[in-house]
Amino acid sequence: MANLTSPKTGPLRGRLTLPGDKSITHRAVMLSALAEGTSEISGYLASQDCQQTIKAFQAMGISISASTIKGRPCLSIEGKGLEGLTEPRDVLDCGNSGTTMRLLTGLLSGQPFFSVLTGDQSLRTRPMRRIVDPLRMRGADIAGRAEGAQAPLAIVGKRLSAIDYLMPIASAQVKSAILLSGLGSAEATLLREPKASRDHTERMFQEFGLNLEKKKEILTFIGGQPFQAKKIAVPGDLSSASFFLVAGTLIEGSDITLENVGVNPTRTGILDILEQMGAKITLNPKPDAGHEPLADLQVCAHPLRGIEIEGDLILRAIDEFPIVCVAAARAEGRTTIRGAKELRFKESDRIETMAEALRGMGVAVETFPDGIQIEGKTNWKGCTCITGGDHRVAMSMAIAGLLASGGNKIDDVACIDTSYPGFFKDLSKLAEA
Repeated sequence: MANLTSPKTGPLRGRLTLPGDKSITHRAVMLSALAEGTSEISGYLASQDCQQTIKAFQAMGISISASTIKGRPCLSIEGKGLEGLTEPRDVLDCGNSGTTMRLLTGLLSGQPFFSVLTGDQSLRTRPMRRIVDPLRMRGADIAGRAEGAQAPLAIVGKRLSAIDYLMPIASAQVKSAILLSGLGSAEATLLREPKASRDHTERMFQEFGLNLEKKKEILTFIGGQPFQAKKIAVPGDLSSASFFLVAGTLIEGSDITLENVGVNPTRTGILDILEQMGAKITLNPKPDAGHEPLADLQVCAHPLRGIEIEGDLILRAIDEFPIVCVAAARAEGRTTIRGAKELRFKESDRIETMAEALRGMGVAVETFPDGIQIEGKTNWKGCTCITGGDHRVAMSMAIAGLLASGGNKIDDVACIDTSYPGFFKDLSKLAEA
């Protein structure tokens, strides 16, 4: 246990280039491996989660090399085409990465070989039926614990049939798993979403020239189309940016500019939430990175007010919930978040984990099955934070510790490497500017 967030009264200032977007990195690696030729991915996220995806494809015969070009991490991936993967000789370990496991389950369901996916203790408890059931509907042969509800998952890959699937919940991972399962088949994949979820997979399909049609919340894709390697630039991760957006808002005198951040509209719920709460964030658009919009984000300190958060905002800011809770705990008045039951099935039960952490700081919190209610206050006491191994909780409580008397003690900071290995280095850079 380490006291990594000693009290600090000075402002955070300066410019910061964030690590690459985690969601986009996963998808870029997967499609590059199935493309024909050598793809180059610049600005990829070299985190533990993304490394698990890279290692999985290396275990299936794909040559992937890493380098640094002009200060940016880069990958070179020698794609072997739709039928170029080879059967792995060992179990594929997804670590803590739900994205790796869920998307690979879809992709490998349509490959002509046997594979087994597992993960760490946390990942083996997370729900998998949401992808297994629709994949089985199109003929996938998948076995797992609790009838496929939990990993490890064993997959006997095969050519899959067509599917016309009405998704019960809006989920980018479910949608992506089903789309990836249809890559090698000429049978139609038709998906209907109740609401629009993150569309990084659709944009990456378009980046590689795949024929995917989107009309409102209906997606149609015909697979079996060979596609060529590409050069891909990965934007800065908006989820990583959210910690500094909140820190820059809450710490008096702060003025931070975050450069080249992805501002995909299916991801910008955090910007809308903070704006409704009164934050001063300026968005300066930049040229797009492929099919993904980019902007520099400038944030200055400003008081916040409590609001109600529900509906579409939840879907578009689902990963930013822990740091939104920190903002709410400092805002004037009450903030209520509802319709967020999905948060109970992340790396931790984020509703209860954040509630306990904030209570430890003296904040009044009430939880519901699908959300949380937070009474804002300005005087925080430091606490010992139990993260449940959740990287976003750890980073959120590190930010909170900058404003807490005595700072916060974080029980697990190693988990931060799953998404943002340089988090504390970047935080120190802004503090010293």
